[in-house]
Amino acid sequence: MVNWDELSDVDSAQATSYRLVNSKYPPIALFDDVADPEEFEVLYELQARTNPRLLNEAGRLEFVSRSDIPFGSPGCSYAVAPFTHINPAGSRFSDGSFGILYLADTITTALAEVQCHQQSYWAGVEGLAFDRVLLRGLCCKFDQTGMRDLTDIAAEHPIYDADSYAAARVAGAKLKQARVPGLRYKSVRSPGNICWGLFTPRPVRSMVQSTHYEMIWDGRAISSVNKISSV
Repeated sequence: MVNWDELSDVDSAQATSYRLVNSKYPPIALFDDVADPEEFEVLYELQARTNPRLLNEAGRLEFVSRSDIPFGSPGCSYAVAPFTHINPAGSRFSDGSFGILYLADTITTALAEVQCHQQSYWAGVEGLAFDRVLLRGLCCKFDQTGMRDLTDIAAEHPIYDADSYAAARVAGAKLKQARVPGLRYKSVRSPGNICWGLFTPRPVRSMVQSTHYEMIWDGRAISSVNKISSV
């Protein structure tokens, strides 16, 4: 049995990782146009009076502390979005009551993780004969200091169950409650690789666009995953 209070910390500080997001969601200018919390508050109040649509794009700001937002870092909005636009259905380490920024050690790992979830979604759409999703690749540099390391836990442990997230969500809730910044764990969809789940955007130093990819649904499965040089 794992004692979540006694997990070791990740043994290195800086990390480079990758993430994929649906390209239909643009960067949120409200976060990228300011350098610090004071500038943000001024711009936020101005936009609240003149551009309510932009505030809607920013999402539920009450879910993330201003002190946790990495203002001034490249791609700040990409780091913040998972915390202001929370998936109510949840994810592996969250029951949907809080956001997590998921990252992968390689773009191939990120593709494997996204493909699994996208395939499940499309398979649940009755009569869907064809579809295509365009994904924006992001390269993220962040600080792992203080994060808990779950990679020593056996792949057979329930937190790595391919279908049930129950055990992983218990772990996620305990670690978030302990106010750790994030966790490192084994990729479930790409065995042998590593993923991270950040409970706050604060550790992010930069998150910049890299390459676009597309996934094609042929009515039965994702039939192809293609790298796109330009969009």
